[in-house]
Amino acid sequence: MTHNADRLYELLPSVYRRRDEENAGPLKALLGVITEQADLIGADLDARYEDWFVETCEDWVAPYLGDLVGYRILPGADETLATGSEAAQRLLAALASRRDVAHTVGNRRRKGTLALLEQLAADVADWPARAVEYRQLLGVTQAVRLHGRDPRADRRRLTRGRLTDLRRADALDRLGGPFDELAHTAEVRSITSPRGTGRYDIPEIGLHVWRLKPYSITDAPAYCEDRARTHFTFSVLGNNTPLITKPEREPSPAHIADETNVPAFIRRHAFAERTAAYYGPGKSLSIHLGDGKPVPLGAIVPADLSGWRYRPGRGQVAVDPVLGRISFPAREAPDDGVWVSCHYGFSADMGGGEYPRPVDPASPKKVYYVGPGHHRLITEAVEEWRHDKETDAGLREGVIEITDSGAYQEQLEIPLDRGDRLTLRAAQGTRPVLRLLDWSSNRPDALRLHGTGQGAATDPLPRVVFDGLLITGRSVRVDGPVGQFVVRHCTLVPGWDLDEDCCPCHEEEAGIELVDTPVCLEVEHSILGTILVNAEEAHHEPNRIWLSDSILDAAGAGLAAVCGPDDTPAYAEFNARRTTVFGSVLAHAAGLIENSIVDGVVRIARRQNGCVRFCWLPEGSRTPPRFHCEPEHSGDPARVVPRFTSARYGTPGYAQLALSCPGEIRRGADDSSEMGAFHDLFQPQREDDLRLRLDEYTPAGSDAGILFAT
Repeated sequence: MTHNADRLYELLPSVYRRRDEENAGPLKALLGVITEQADLIGADLDARYEDWFVETCEDWVAPYLGDLVGYRILPGADETLATGSEAAQRLLAALASRRDVAHTVGNRRRKGTLALLEQLAADVADWPARAVEYRQLLGVTQAVRLHGRDPRADRRRLTRGRLTDLRRADALDRLGGPFDELAHTAEVRSITSPRGTGRYDIPEIGLHVWRLKPYSITDAPAYCEDRARTHFTFSVLGNNTPLITKPEREPSPAHIADETNVPAFIRRHAFAERTAAYYGPGKSLSIHLGDGKPVPLGAIVPADLSGWRYRPGRGQVAVDPVLGRISFPAREAPDDGVWVSCHYGFSADMGGGEYPRPVDPASPKKVYYVGPGHHRLITEAVEEWRHDKETDAGLREGVIEITDSGAYQEQLEIPLDRGDRLTLRAAQGTRPVLRLLDWSSNRPDALRLHGTGQGAATDPLPRVVFDGLLITGRSVRVDGPVGQFVVRHCTLVPGWDLDEDCCPCHEEEAGIELVDTPVCLEVEHSILGTILVNAEEAHHEPNRIWLSDSILDAAGAGLAAVCGPDDTPAYAEFNARRTTVFGSVLAHAAGLIENSIVDGVVRIARRQNGCVRFCWLPEGSRTPPRFHCEPEHSGDPARVVPRFTSARYGTPGYAQLALSCPGEIRRGADDSSEMGAFHDLFQPQREDDLRLRLDEYTPAGSDAGILFAT
């Protein structure tokens, strides 16, 4: 809103304004100051008015509005929220959901309904859910029909609790899962028992929740695994990727979620029986050829492509959603390539992806675009930027933006002069792939950022930012005088590449190489392989390495994630916050390491400075002073060991703490959240908050428990 700074002055009679102008305008200046303060008071009053409503209030006001209607915040969280820190603000957003506060009164009127429990999971924990009343799944003995009873009621009763029909393959495939509909014998254990949950009993209600989120890939190239046999994979890396459902909006608030309403993995039987529900533009997956022609629904054949044994008929395209594979008929490989849109599962907004990323507030003078309708290669955009900055010093801050989710295969070497600031980023809603291949037979083919040292000595060292990219095939090498290298929301594939089982192809190779450079490396919300520091100690100060909300993966057991040549300590100062490290850390010094998991020995050469707090480190690690670190704090190293759903990059549960992981790790951070890369999801607090709501809204005589589907 634009305010007129002279509006009070303009209200004065003209005679006073005329006299004020004759005296150099002191009255106008005074009223200008009063108007400015009046605008501040008016803005504050507007903000206070907006704080009356939960839809428009500030985040810190939501719990107070909830208190007016009896909304209870998680016990113990008020101490963390009172600090007012950035971490407290993130926790506040996770615990005091506006939707949950706004629905409090309405939820009490719907107490005891299954649809309400699903809505609570979405409002409180932001988890899609399906509620199941297990009483309906108990095997029962059918009573003889009595005179006067409604025949329709008898027919409904006969369809429930009966013996299993072995011809119903889809129902058998759902056995034991959230969508199981077969009859079971009763279990004595309660669903809330800490010694092992039992489901099938009269009072039991299960709330199945999905922790993994669906992430889209749109119009991306498929990987040609074998062109002679016309085999393709949905993943551009060539690994098997289970496809996940893009959830559809439920038709009504009383609807109970089915497989199309939650981000469940697509089963082969479900895809075969309801292909139209999953396949097509805007749905869970679709395929089109390089000429833009989509593969029609009638040509799609659901199949099991394990071992590539299934051969589709002429004019058919076989799709396996469990492995993420595509097979065309023999000798009918599309000449113009295959492009796919699909959804994969992951825990958080991390690594290269199409999810919304924070926008850089800086506005460059010129943006160099790469993609359809623009530069065909990244190298062309780099050359244009280097030519322009020679003639216009204002263009030394360059931005190269890739506008699509294509794969770019080229040899990249970017020279950087003093004073340069270059950003190589993906456009919002895209995930471009940089494939670094064997271009030269006599030297490595890394993506090279080379500091030339040219320019005025007073100019700062160059700064480079990578944002939203997926880089595979080789490492990123930084050498020469470069000041800062920032990696945000990127994936540098650990081990360079993957095989079909998500095993790294080159597990001993580095993801980032720092070679004789003073660069400061900053990694945020990214996944990357080993950091190799190759530097002479006499030439410059130790490199500073900062990692936050990221996964650093050495891609092999017993390998180092941070090291120097020949596994010597890296001449660097290592810092990590909310980070999961697979591999050992060998470094010259350490700054701050907190709320992290290092699944390998940590050996710091200089231990006089630095701090390690609220982390899990293996026994035998040599670090600066530690505070509240596991397993030292618990004193039980045999039990307190991190367990992950998967430790292989490319799998949906990569780096996710398993449900069997000890509580000292799942709740071991300084704010009682989990250690590691997914700390800011605050899953322990969301789980506790959801259990609190279930106790409040579950009817008397029933037990409601949370069951994690993924």
